Amino acid sequence: MDDAELGAFLHEQRTVACATIDRDGSPHVMPLWYLLRDGDVWVWTYAASQKVRNLERDPRATLMVEAGERYEELRGVMLRVDAVIERGAELVSALGMAIYERYLGGELPEEVRATIARQSQKRVAIRFIERSRASWDHRKLEAA
Repeated sequence: MDDAELGAFLHEQRTVACATIDRDGSPHVMPLWYLLRDGDVWVWTYAASQKVRNLERDPRATLMVEAGERYEELRGVMLRVDAVIERGAELVSALGMAIYERYLGGELPEEVRATIARQSQKRVAIRFIERSRASWDHRKLEAA
């Protein structure tokens, strides 16, 4: 996929699989909701989660977003990234609001906003900065 196709694909999809490295060297893979900002994937998650502990120890991660059910429909991207953990209360809360607006479809009811504000006290924002990528789109195979 070229940059434009990749951007459109990431805007369409809803879940990113995030692989971090556990203390013993094994992969730790978890699904996350995400948001694109200036070309970077951003997530918010609990500060005490295993993935955050892993990223504090080693900021390298691999992200994968995929779509399709049949072989000829498969498309996706694997991003090798460096994680930057942000703990600023305003940034974390604003990111949580933006993610929920994306996934719930627009303006959030006040009770949802209040829940996000409470949750954000226990959460961090993570910005994933791309180092390299591999993408695929099997829908293009017939044309090749």
